[in-house]
Amino acid sequence: MDSEKYIGLDVHQATIVVAVTDSTGKLVMESILETEAATILQFFAGLRGTLSVTFEEGTWSVWLYDLLNPHVDKLVVCNPRKNAPMKDGNKTDRIDAGKLAELLRGNQLKPVYHGETGVRMLRELSRSYLTIVKDLSRVMNRLKAVYRSWAIPC
Repeated sequence: MDSEKYIGLDVHQATIVVAVTDSTGKLVMESILETEAATILQFFAGLRGTLSVTFEEGTWSVWLYDLLNPHVDKLVVCNPRKNAPMKDGNKTDRIDAGKLAELLRGNQLKPVYHGETGVRMLRELSRSYLTIVKDLSRVMNRLKAVYRSWAIPC
């Protein structure tokens, strides 16, 4: 159990389907986890060896990237539109997680960039500031229009 593990995650709002394969491509473990930080970290704490993890870009990918990055050796968030082998054959959550783990083992995934959290925080603060300024300007213009309609100088 101390070898390299390739882990594919098929992430959904309520659950995450996990497929763990070893370096030979043999399926070692399958599991279904609830999409909660404590449950996910507890699962990864139970795994030994070099952990390589992948999942597709989606709504939960930024949160999951930030959660798992300190706990694994390699983390690839992949572009689902560039995964041609994922489109072939049957599609179930178990099959998708297994295919992701196999593509990660074969180094066939196209990663999506996920930068440092410091830049993300600055971007969010800037967006919030611009939104507040725009809303304030709209309200002030509306008040001035109401005053002008009542012939009140402003």
